[in-house]
Amino acid sequence: MTATAERPVKLSPAKLSPAKRKAARKRALVPYMMLLPGIVLFLVFMAAPIVYTLYLSFQKTVVKGLGLGSGARSQVFAGFDNYIASLSDPAFAASVIRVLLYGLILVPTMLGLALLFALLLDSRRTRARGFSRVSIFLPYAVPAVISSLLWGFLYLPGVSPFYWIFDQLGWDVPSLLSPGLVIFAIANIALWGGVGFNMIVMYTSLKAVPSEIYEAATIDGASEVQIALRIKIPIIAPALVMTALFSMIATLQVFAEPMTLRPLTNSLSTTWSPLMLVYRDAFTRDDVYTASATSIIIALATFAISFFFLRVVQRRAFGQED
Repeated sequence: MTATAERPVKLSPAKLSPAKRKAARKRALVPYMMLLPGIVLFLVFMAAPIVYTLYLSFQKTVVKGLGLGSGARSQVFAGFDNYIASLSDPAFAASVIRVLLYGLILVPTMLGLALLFALLLDSRRTRARGFSRVSIFLPYAVPAVISSLLWGFLYLPGVSPFYWIFDQLGWDVPSLLSPGLVIFAIANIALWGGVGFNMIVMYTSLKAVPSEIYEAATIDGASEVQIALRIKIPIIAPALVMTALFSMIATLQVFAEPMTLRPLTNSLSTTWSPLMLVYRDAFTRDDVYTASATSIIIALATFAISFFFLRVVQRRAFGQED
């Protein structure tokens, strides 16, 4: 004699009583009500500004006569004139080149140090993991403006204790705020904060790997270095891709560090980075239309670089087929 489990009978909404149908509709609305605040915030503070920026990028101001009086200035459709003006601006091309060079210096160094620290913290021989992890991550908690100010005064030969020590030793060390070295000064500020965040992402991925894999490799005679190179790094490849993508996006959007250092040196122009160019056009020249077009160009370039990067690495990192 076999016992069969009774399956619950699922009634259609038409067979439910009005009270139960009303209660079922309320239950179905609960997830959407919980998502509603996030959706409203996204629409108001993200989607609406993007749409408005896109609208402004196709507008321009027409001035009649001296531009005085009511109706002397009017906003009209400009087509792609703002985009053409932005792309043909030599300052924009120069800022893009500087940011690409800045990224070539910063991103490999930052990801390399983050991976090194993550592997060291994950090693069984490491001591004081908690203190080391917090010490490496702590600079990320410092806002970019504050860290830029602190490093900026450390870069100034007149007030920096490091340059006082160099003078006492008789060393002639050039200032990092000089024209040829200022890009390294900015990269150093971003490096301290970015290493901690990326290290935490990689270290978390390493902790999710089953310890049995490492034990089997150790039994087979693999050293710590071999385990790191042949097992750990390939396993956390998705985390490496994610941190690389975030780092590239942050590099294209560099603004706080050069903007904060600019009053301390003459080596940084108002158009050092693309976002500084947008700031100059919008708030110094009062040309929000060209600034909007430049912002859209930066956003599209960021999307294109991110998409191309993911297409290149997705098969190896995520095991996906085209």
